Amino acid sequence: MRTGGGRCPHTNGGHAVTRPLPTLMVVPTGIGCEIGGFAGDALPSARCLAAASGCLITHPNVMNGAALYWRDPRIHYVEGYALDRFAAGDLRLRPVRRQRIGLLLDAGIEADLRQRHLQVADGCRATLGLEIGPVVTSDVPLGVTLEQGESGASWGTMQRPDALLRAGERLKAAGATAIAVVARFPEDSDATALEAYRHGSGVDALAGAEAVISHLLVRHLQLPCAHAPALGALPLDPDLDPRAAGEELGHTFLACVLVGLAQAPSLVAASGSVHAEDLAAEQLGAMVVPDGALGGEAVLACLERLIPVIAVHNPGVLSVTAEALALGEQVLKASSYAEAAGLLMALREGIAPQALMRPLPGLRELS
Repeated sequence: MRTGGGRCPHTNGGHAVTRPLPTLMVVPTGIGCEIGGFAGDALPSARCLAAASGCLITHPNVMNGAALYWRDPRIHYVEGYALDRFAAGDLRLRPVRRQRIGLLLDAGIEADLRQRHLQVADGCRATLGLEIGPVVTSDVPLGVTLEQGESGASWGTMQRPDALLRAGERLKAAGATAIAVVARFPEDSDATALEAYRHGSGVDALAGAEAVISHLLVRHLQLPCAHAPALGALPLDPDLDPRAAGEELGHTFLACVLVGLAQAPSLVAASGSVHAEDLAAEQLGAMVVPDGALGGEAVLACLERLIPVIAVHNPGVLSVTAEALALGEQVLKASSYAEAAGLLMALREGIAPQALMRPLPGLRELS
């Protein structure tokens, strides 16, 4: 998708069609947002923002719906660490027709559960036409543990990150251009917290540890990566919250990761050769983020570049707001993602968002 340059907009039936407005959408992982705190429940919002902007760059936490997924050529699937580096101007994103997805399996996955994941990969090859392979198993179990911070956000650790990186290096050397990771996660020992999550409250206990795994691989290999946890099946719950239902439709979370990576943009150093279709931070027209999560690296990079930041009312466990950071008029506020889409359309059309709001203050002359 070409988004930069100074070409005039083309016409359709006599009406000008404006160029896309490349937009970042971030819903931080593991902070329990009402939208985006579950498996793929921010996907409808992402589709709406993609339609409004014409070009949306977002991350697996927004797009991954376990057995459910959605492909849209206007949406670019970029792992969170890479997204931060893109916003900071260190990386460019290069659209591709397809990626060759290497599959990295944790040696700690039991034989039956491992076979389930291999069957998902084969199913995606046969049914969706994805290019998957080779497959590599870590030389020792990765040893993932789950933690929760004082804020309530989830995070985690890995006993053998060296084994993860060695397996990733083998996949890259064998020709993989993207990597899907499946690590064995511990079964959630906090039954009360798990029940609350399945019923629509609390924080995803897995999400923080997942981010640690994908961040390590992307930083080390400079390849698109995403993670799917390997877990045992949960008992049927007739009172399941609809936002949690996507996680319980099958045996694995892997399908959405494979679909997302299949056409994820390649990561290119900003200092490298430039292709016409590359996306760069200089082309960004806006960023959309929950109003309590304004302290992230991508947000701060956009504010530094004077890129409009739209803060959406989307409560989670963090309260890093525009008021707390004294950002004032640098941040546009939206009560919903539907309202944020309207603001993106205004920005895309060159309409000052303030002209849509009332009261409209008069101009002030500098003293």
